[in-house]
Amino acid sequence: MFENFCLKLRLTLGLASLALLVAACQPDNAGVPGSDKEAGRANVEAMSREHAGDTSEPSEGSQIAPRRPVVAERLPYAEVNNELVYGHFAFPADMIDPLPAIIVIHEWWGLNENIRAAADRLAGEGYIVLAIDLFGGETADTPDQAKRQMQAVVENPELANENIRQAYDFVSTTAGAPRTGSLGWCFGGGWSLNTAMLFPDDLDAAVIYYGQVTDNEDRLRDIGAPILGLFGGKDRGIPVDSVQRFEAALERLRKEYEIHIYPNASHAFANPTGRAYDRDVADDAWQRTLEFLRTHLGAEAGEAT
Repeated sequence: MFENFCLKLRLTLGLASLALLVAACQPDNAGVPGSDKEAGRANVEAMSREHAGDTSEPSEGSQIAPRRPVVAERLPYAEVNNELVYGHFAFPADMIDPLPAIIVIHEWWGLNENIRAAADRLAGEGYIVLAIDLFGGETADTPDQAKRQMQAVVENPELANENIRQAYDFVSTTAGAPRTGSLGWCFGGGWSLNTAMLFPDDLDAAVIYYGQVTDNEDRLRDIGAPILGLFGGKDRGIPVDSVQRFEAALERLRKEYEIHIYPNASHAFANPTGRAYDRDVADDAWQRTLEFLRTHLGAEAGEAT
């Protein structure tokens, strides 16, 4: 039965890829408020300071094996600006029927080995996972490269919006996921929140690891997805007061949320390649993440099928 499901899935994905080759996708050209772009530019500079001297080299902390075997492939999931976009698609090797999905959004280094490993770990917990690529296939090895990649998205966010819209359609329609969440770190954490804004009625959960947030209630008002935010008390790039304003806005709007601030943790505490990596905090945040996802994407997602 599992073999038949995999064959059906691959045939479906193949047809979707063919459709992408001939589709002419039209990015959303709605204007982006200037204040949002200014905030994004400021965030790029803040991330440059936080990651100065860091590298993207994988470490032992990034090599934690999935809890159970997974199948992972590089597949096209979107066509943006007339270019196919390839992501890392993973699911449990023992999957029979479609499971809830998680759209994983990379940090400022791009869709590299560390992100693929994290996606595989999530798949091993019982999810369909699509780790998307917002950097056009590029990954950075230095902070200067990463800064340029992040700046390009900040200056033209409509392309990223369209990328995420097609990613959502891919996991919900092509892969048949009954529920979908988003999860991202740093740059991707901010885009996980943006995903909740893009799909106010359809996204089922959003996880933000030390990403850029806002207290603009007009932008947050329509969000329907429960939010989990994980932040460091010593993070200079995403200051605690900005997180507290974000939390206060969610409270005023009566949203469903959980915000955890680790007092002694810095920015990128869950990035195993950075100087700020904190294994104890990262492990606690991971367990909170899994519990949150099980609650909002479905209890069956945490169990072998």
